[in-house]
Amino acid sequence: MNNPRVYLIGYMGVGKTTVGKLVAERLSFGFVDLDKYIENKYFKTISTLFVEKGEAEFRKMEQKALQELSHVEKVVISTGGGAPCFFDNMELMNNTGATVYIMASPEELSRRLLASKTVRPLIVGKSPEELLAFIAKHLAQRETFYKKAHLVCETTQLISKQEVHLTAENIVRQLKKYSL
Repeated sequence: MNNPRVYLIGYMGVGKTTVGKLVAERLSFGFVDLDKYIENKYFKTISTLFVEKGEAEFRKMEQKALQELSHVEKVVISTGGGAPCFFDNMELMNNTGATVYIMASPEELSRRLLASKTVRPLIVGKSPEELLAFIAKHLAQRETFYKKAHLVCETTQLISKQEVHLTAENIVRQLKKYSL
């Protein structure tokens, strides 16, 4: 693989962090979750930053963090779901590494997010029906950016630990095949 960094993009709840750790392990790369990086840098949770600073300011913080990480080598970076959709973030990622869009259907994303223990500012307080409608609309808006990725990996059927490992292996195989 020619590229010193891999960016995993996709909607919240798609499994970027879970799969990303396995991809990093298989490549003998480090792993960074962009949201955790931001939380550690500012000593606050993403939810708190969203409330205190607002989304616009948070997106600037996210862009700065992404720019910092674009200089780290031998790393897999799991981005936040919105990161590719703001400023020139998608172009930055495509120009400094291999980008992989991890994809799932709105129904699958809704199921995963409802089961998740992670607090996600954009979906707090939504009923299952509202959540599905929100995801479908939001995903349609974001896919324009997501589809600029070098590679796409479908994960709608990620229901077991074994399938998560197979997804990571598939991503590594694609990265090597395309010399990204």
